[in-house]
Amino acid sequence: MTTSRGMDREEALSLVRRLMDADFTDEGEADEVLAKLERGLACPYISDYIYWDSAEPTAEQIVDRALAYKPFAL
Repeated sequence: MTTSRGMDREEALSLVRRLMDADFTDEGEADEVLAKLERGLACPYISDYIYWDSAEPTAEQIVDRALAYKPFAL
């Protein structure tokens, strides 16, 4: 099922798992995956959720948190 944001949950989970496992040949590839997640999930904090959360969440928790993100108007 594709979210209204353009990326389905399973694809997002796969990409987050790759980032968490550091499954890349170079850093540029990781940057591309992160940019794809930011676009597909429309959550600007996805990298914080993956790399900076001290609770060490699972890929599922990270994706669910990103999907729950709602931007607010100023």
